[in-house]
Amino acid sequence: MQDELKIAIIQADLVWENPLKNRYPFLVKIEALPEDIDLIILPEMFTTGFTMNAEAVAETMEGDTLKWMQYLTVKKQAAIVGSIIIKENNNFYNRLFFVHPSREIEYYDKRHTFTLVGEHKVFASGTKKLIVNYKGWKICPLICYDLRFPVWSRNAENYDVIIYVANWPKPRIEAWDALLKARAIENMSYCIGVNRVGKDESNNEYPGHSVVYDALGKQLSNFKEDEEMIEITTLSKTNLTTIKEKLKFLDDKDLFFIP
Repeated sequence: MQDELKIAIIQADLVWENPLKNRYPFLVKIEALPEDIDLIILPEMFTTGFTMNAEAVAETMEGDTLKWMQYLTVKKQAAIVGSIIIKENNNFYNRLFFVHPSREIEYYDKRHTFTLVGEHKVFASGTKKLIVNYKGWKICPLICYDLRFPVWSRNAENYDVIIYVANWPKPRIEAWDALLKARAIENMSYCIGVNRVGKDESNNEYPGHSVVYDALGKQLSNFKEDEEMIEITTLSKTNLTTIKEKLKFLDDKDLFFIP
């Protein structure tokens, strides 16, 4: 088990519906990272922006972006997390991938599709939570709108880190800030939120506000608003275990299960 986990969070602008033009800037940023990074986190739909035009830009499980992620995980010997649009069995999915340095792929399909813009009409909803075991850490990766639903996020699996990748717009950014902190506190885990910046084709603004919280809701990061930037944060398993064992709040959680 590895006591410290070094995370690189990439808060970036995205080119609308153009995987090639998005992958190249991320490639440059990732290749420039220090050699001791354990985990690299990219935003939701990092190759396209948050588009409902799935038919035009969807990839397959054998597509270029997954191969690109596998190449970089091997080269950097770091896992990479981010979501893209996948077509499978005649359905579209907003699918998050956790790609290990071994090239192993694990994935999670977004459970809560964003009905306000009709995501539910285009994308099939996921049904299973993903808990990744990585270097002795249990990691729960989720996507954007999932953040509003604490029952789905609840720490029934005793995970250590919960991650939200997002395209969260400026008019509701206060909710993003508040809910991420709440998820850290209520689940007694590190909570990481990775949001994009810039504007999309519909002129929606995204202000960033990417962040890392510890299990008590203390902010461990210092992202600037509206700016592309990379921040590296080190998580400590010893500190997390000390907090959990001292306070034991999760021992008192309600016992119920989601069908």
